[in-house]
Amino acid sequence: MTVARTWAVALTGLRGDLVEVEADVSSQTPEFAIIGLADKALGEAGRRVRNACTNRGLDLPKRRITVNLSPASLPKRGSGFDVAIAVAALATSVRMDAAHVADTVHIGELGLDGRLRPVAGVLPAVVAARAAGRTRVVVPTANAAEAALVDGLEVFAAVCLADVVRWHGGRSEAPDLPAVDLPGAAEPADVALELADVVGQREAVDALVVAAAGGHHILMSGPPGAGKTMLARRLPGILPPLDDDAALSVASVRSLSGETVTRLSRVPPFESPHHGATAAALIGGGSGVIRPGAIARASEGVLFLDEGGEFPASVLDALRQPLESGVIQVHRSGVAATYPARFQLVVATNPCPCGQYGVPGGTCECAPQAIRRYTRRLSGPLLDRIDIDLRLQRVSSVRRDDAGAIVTTAHARSVVAEARARAARRWKETPWRRNADVPGTWLRGPAAPSSDVLAPLDLALRRGALTLRGYDRLMRVAWTVADIAGHDRLEASDVGRALYLRRGASAS
Repeated sequence: MTVARTWAVALTGLRGDLVEVEADVSSQTPEFAIIGLADKALGEAGRRVRNACTNRGLDLPKRRITVNLSPASLPKRGSGFDVAIAVAALATSVRMDAAHVADTVHIGELGLDGRLRPVAGVLPAVVAARAAGRTRVVVPTANAAEAALVDGLEVFAAVCLADVVRWHGGRSEAPDLPAVDLPGAAEPADVALELADVVGQREAVDALVVAAAGGHHILMSGPPGAGKTMLARRLPGILPPLDDDAALSVASVRSLSGETVTRLSRVPPFESPHHGATAAALIGGGSGVIRPGAIARASEGVLFLDEGGEFPASVLDALRQPLESGVIQVHRSGVAATYPARFQLVVATNPCPCGQYGVPGGTCECAPQAIRRYTRRLSGPLLDRIDIDLRLQRVSSVRRDDAGAIVTTAHARSVVAEARARAARRWKETPWRRNADVPGTWLRGPAAPSSDVLAPLDLALRRGALTLRGYDRLMRVAWTVADIAGHDRLEASDVGRALYLRRGASAS
């Protein structure tokens, strides 16, 4: 046969599009041409394929080989097309099961010796293959565990190109080669930090439980050593475990980031970028292949910005759009990638550059202008998207006189689970399940309580102390407080507690 076909996957963000790889042999002039909007890395595949085939004893025809990647209008990037191109080119002259080749998706990069090297993004690529109705996929051995996470597909893990040819019914006398291992260390175990380790910050712990129960964003301000980072790192441990779809989405983002993925973790992710991170590191980007940033990696979990006052204002303002929409779009020349951005934002900041402003017993040496400039890094529009504002002080005593007041991670997790179940029952006739996701038009419409209950919020709105966005966020927090308290309807005490959390509860 002179024309052979098989399949590969082109990734744009988490979206994968099936690409038909066609190979045709024409004139007697030896040449290897790849057409179909390929980038530089993909355009170099011809050289890798020729050397890999020769070194595995799989000689390509000494004629002009044209490989077409269809649809031609779809940009294709990266070296993950190598195996599909090699198989399609070999199928023009090597006897293989044509139907088997034409119904298989091939993913992987080729080494010059013919070994299949692992590539990033195998998991979302396999998910895309299944969604397109394909039932067979070939991946490098190092990506086998990752591909096996997707049910309903036959996964063949190949060490070298000769293994793929034999699997398709062809013959090869090439000797075996050792597999290429994944770089990097093994995945860390899922360990939830114990909330009971937090000493003397009961108000802050209660606020953390409210944030977890409703999916609310939280700002913690206080001097160094008050326990802000300690509290933030314990938030993922009290969140509900990820369901199948969320766990697969988290693993897919990690796969695109080049991380080792061997299992679906049920623990919500925790991302804590350094305050020197650029907007691109937060949002995502890169030349050629668009990699997810910290926002996408924190989706379904927690994005923690420690030393929030040290982040450039432009970087912080980049959070505003994904906080509202739940997605992040990264635009580069000729392509736009969309990633999920359903995260809980936790910002920790000092009261001033030296951290001693307003601290009992502390001495602040910062100039007033420096303090104002520091606090203004968190812009009004960003603060308007924060649901809970905590003001922490340093712990003044390490004694635990009341053992019953200690909140453990297990207890907090059960409280959060019960509150979320109550919210899910209340919103069961709507598309939403968490209070943080319910739009203001619904909260102020079908779900609105009596005017007496909302009187404090209405007064704050008239006085200009609240924006309408802040009004809606306070109502969401109030509903979460009601869920934790077991109230079927919103009560004045729930609104009062929400106002207290919004205005800056002082934890002692």
